[in-house]
Amino acid sequence: MATEADPGSSPDLLLVNAAVLTMSSDRRRAEAVAIARGRISGVGTTAELDRMRGPRTRRVDLGGRTVLPSFQDAHCHPSMAGIGLLRCPLHELPQRLDVYLGAIAAYAAANPGHAWVLGDGWYMEAFPGGTPSRHDLDRVVPDRPAFFVNRDGHGAWVNTKALEVLGFDRHTPDPPHGRIEREPDGTPSGTLHEGAMELAKSFLPPTTAADMVAGLRLAQAYLNRLGITAWQDAWVTPFELDAYRELAAAGQLTARVTACHWWEREQGLEQVDSIAERRRATGPRGRLGRLRADTVKIMLDGVAENFTAAMLAPYLDAHGRPTGNSGIDFVAPPLLDEAVTRLDALGFQVHFHALGDRAVRQGLDAVARAQATNGRSDHRHHLAHLQVVDPADIPRFAELGAVATIQPLWATHEPQMDDLTVPFLGAERTGLQYPFGDLRRAGARIAGGSDWTVSTPNVPMQVEAAVNRVAPAQRGGEPFLPEQALDVLDALAAFTSGTAYVNHLDDETGSLELGKRADLAILDRDVLDRAAGPIGDATIIATLLDGEPVFETDAFRALG
Repeated sequence: MATEADPGSSPDLLLVNAAVLTMSSDRRRAEAVAIARGRISGVGTTAELDRMRGPRTRRVDLGGRTVLPSFQDAHCHPSMAGIGLLRCPLHELPQRLDVYLGAIAAYAAANPGHAWVLGDGWYMEAFPGGTPSRHDLDRVVPDRPAFFVNRDGHGAWVNTKALEVLGFDRHTPDPPHGRIEREPDGTPSGTLHEGAMELAKSFLPPTTAADMVAGLRLAQAYLNRLGITAWQDAWVTPFELDAYRELAAAGQLTARVTACHWWEREQGLEQVDSIAERRRATGPRGRLGRLRADTVKIMLDGVAENFTAAMLAPYLDAHGRPTGNSGIDFVAPPLLDEAVTRLDALGFQVHFHALGDRAVRQGLDAVARAQATNGRSDHRHHLAHLQVVDPADIPRFAELGAVATIQPLWATHEPQMDDLTVPFLGAERTGLQYPFGDLRRAGARIAGGSDWTVSTPNVPMQVEAAVNRVAPAQRGGEPFLPEQALDVLDALAAFTSGTAYVNHLDDETGSLELGKRADLAILDRDVLDRAAGPIGDATIIATLLDGEPVFETDAFRALG
C-alpha cells in the first residue's frame, strides 16, 4: 500500500485502523488518515502514519469503521427545509392520512396564534389518486386557512378557509403553468398543482429574515449530522441569498454552499442582469467565505405524477390510450436557448430541473447551443432528476460535458411509481426511467442529489437504493430496472467526487488526497463489509469540516 505523507507536518489528528475509501480516481483504499491544520497530511497504513505522530496528536482508533470524504449533495433545498422545520413537517411520518391529520391537529392546537397553519412533506400515495381533499383538512383545521406543500414541492393541500382567502371557486380558471383539482361541480377540491400553488403562496404570511436565518441553522445542522458538508441549494431567491450571506459573513456556515439563483419562469431575459448583480453583491466572483453564488437554476418542466413533466409523446389515460397531454414546457425552447447562452457567456453554471424526456432533450440542446456560440467552458452545467431519458440522448451527456445529477431513492418500486406513474407512461417509457447504469456506461459524469425535502438526504440509504434499485424500506422487494444499477463505489462517488466536481470543489474536496481539505465523514461500520449489514443502515459518528468536527457522537469521542 503506497503512502502519501507530508514529512514536515505533525498531525493534529490521526484516524487509524480504519476502512479508508479515498474516492480518488484510482479508487485507492487505505487504513489511516492524518490531518494537520485542516488539511490531509497523510494517507496510508496505520503503522506508517503512526510514525508521524507528535506530542499533541490526537489518535483515534476506528476499529475498522469507514472513513471517506464527507458527502456533498448536488440538489437539495435547505433554505426551504429549514423553514419547514420551523413549521409542521410531515416528511418523516408514516404515509397515512390519519397520521397526517393527527400531526396537523396537534400543531394547530399548539400554535393558536398563527393566522395560517403551515407545513409540508405529504406523500401523494397517502391519498386516492394522489390528490388530498379540503374536507379532510377541514376536520382538524376548520377555523383558519391551512396550506401544506407536498414532498416534491409541486403541489399543495389546502382547506376550505384557505380557498376562501385565495378567492378560488368553481369559476376560477386554471392559472398559467398550473392546475386546480376540482369536485364534479367545478369547486376546487383542495389540491393545487404547480402555478396554482405558486399563486396561492403570495397570500401566505411573510417569512421574516430572522426566520430564514434560524431555518438555515436548523437545516445545516441536520445535514451535518448526516455527514454532508457541501451542497447546491437548488432554489434560492434574493431573500434566501441574504440569509446565506449573513451566515457566511459571520463565518457561521458549517458547509460549502452553492446558492442557485432561481430563474423566474414568468419573466424573460431581463432577469439576467439582476442575477449577475446579485452575484457581484455576494463578493468577488460571487464568493463570500464558504458561499458561492454563480449558479442559476432553471425549471424546465414539472413531475410525471401530475402529468406536468414534459414528454416527447403524450401521457396515457386509464385505459392505456394516448391523451392530448404531453406535459408543460416551463420555459419555451427559443427563450431557454438564449438564456443559457447568455448565462454561459457570463460565467454562470446552469442547473436544470429536467424530468421528462422532452425536458432532458431541451436542456441538452440549450447546452449545445451555448457551446456552439461561446465555445466549450468549464462551467459544469448539470441536469437533475432525469426520470425519463430518450436513449438517443444518453451519449450526449458525455459529449457535451453535461453532468447527470441523480436521485437514487426515486428509482424504486413504490406506490407513487407503480400506481401514479407507470400506468400513464406505458411499458416502453417505463423502461427508460432513471437510466443511471446507461449513463455511467456511456461515460457521463454522475453527481448525487437528494432533492431534500422531497426525499431523505441520508446518503447511505441513497447509495443502497442506487446499488439494489430497491428502497431500504422495501428490502426483499422487486428491483426496479436492475440493469440500471450502479456499483457501490460508483454510487458513493456520486455523492463525493462527483458532486465535488459539480460544485467546483474537486481541487479541494471530494477525495482523500494529500493537501486537500480535511472534509471527512466517519461511519459506524465498514460499509463494504456485507457482514456488517446493509449499507443503508450505516450511520455517521462524526463529520469534519477543515479537520474540525461539525458533528460528533459520544461514540466517536470515546474512541480516542
